[in-house]
Amino acid sequence: QVEFVESGGGLVRPGGSLTLSCVSSASHFNKAVVAWHRQVPGKQREWVADISSGFIIKYADSVKGRFTISRDNRQNTMWLQMMNLKPEDTAVYYCSVQYLTDLRWGQGIQVTVSS
Repeated sequence: QVEFVESGGGLVRPGGSLTLSCVSSASHFNKAVVAWHRQVPGKQREWVADISSGFIIKYADSVKGRFTISRDNRQNTMWLQMMNLKPEDTAVYYCSVQYLTDLRWGQGIQVTVSS
């Protein structure tokens, strides 16, 4: 039994597409802000996108227009649809669920964009 199951990562060519999935058993998923972050070795983890319990969506400027975040509270699942991928998108991607002050993270999944 794990709190998060992330899937969909892998190797993709520049300009390609990939969709990450995250299934969470976290409590109060429907009331929480869910987000995607990414991290490159040696650098700080950076915020990518989030979607609130009211389905308000925000994106980092670096991915705006290319990535789409979504959620389904009935499935306790969140997705990150990534299009027109660039080498700079290469990172370990982490899903997260935050309810009030309780922040929980997935284990991370590798996305590599390379030709």
